[in-house]
Amino acid sequence: MLVTMLTTVAALATTSTVQQDFAWRGTIAAGKTVEIRSINGDVRAGAASGGTVEVTATKRGPRSEADEVRIEVVEHARGVTICALHPSRHADRPNECAPGGGRHSSQDDDVRVHFEVRLPAGVHFAGHTVNGDVSAEGLTGDARVGTVNGGIDISTSGQAEAQTVNGSITARIGVPQWRGDLEFRTVNGSVTVVLPADAGAEVQIETLNGGITTDFPLTVEGRMASRRIRGTIGSGGGGLRLATINGEVRLRRAS
Repeated sequence: MLVTMLTTVAALATTSTVQQDFAWRGTIAAGKTVEIRSINGDVRAGAASGGTVEVTATKRGPRSEADEVRIEVVEHARGVTICALHPSRHADRPNECAPGGGRHSSQDDDVRVHFEVRLPAGVHFAGHTVNGDVSAEGLTGDARVGTVNGGIDISTSGQAEAQTVNGSITARIGVPQWRGDLEFRTVNGSVTVVLPADAGAEVQIETLNGGITTDFPLTVEGRMASRRIRGTIGSGGGGLRLATINGEVRLRRAS
């Protein structure tokens, strides 16, 4: 009797969960952006072996719910935006995929969509999810990523920005100088940013419950508080803002 019951449960599990794959390939010019927007699931990006962008997505969850989550592709002048669109919690306001945002809400479903992205040289990456980790490793373009409940790991020879709420951030940036501000911010987690040895920036570092360490000598104006630092590294340049509430902040020099 026990064996029969276990077999029945296994059969039910097989029919009630589903894995569905999505694939998109296209040519995006260097300097343009591949943007991924999701709600539940990890987003991972890496370098492509050739000149074609490759995006795959896998949906996992109950079949009845997974069938209602669609992957939408919007090609535009700035690149391409690919979204996982769950059924909207507002019947009169369906979700929509749009560059830089769109409309994204979700009913209480158990579907997770995991994205894998491969980017040719010089193509920028923007990756956003709500519940999941975001990683972008070995890129040559700029990376701007965000999540709410998840960690972030970035490595690029370009510049980067990252923001989460519950999770740590690790970022390795290849450019020594940039214009404007680069920001790395979380609430519950550590922030670690690695810069080239010859980097120059105007730095602001803050934490409420945690320590601050830096490999770079800082030229500080005024008083330096134990958990808040404003200063200059190298010859200065663009802004660099590192902040958390509960966690350590580390500014590292690349070896």
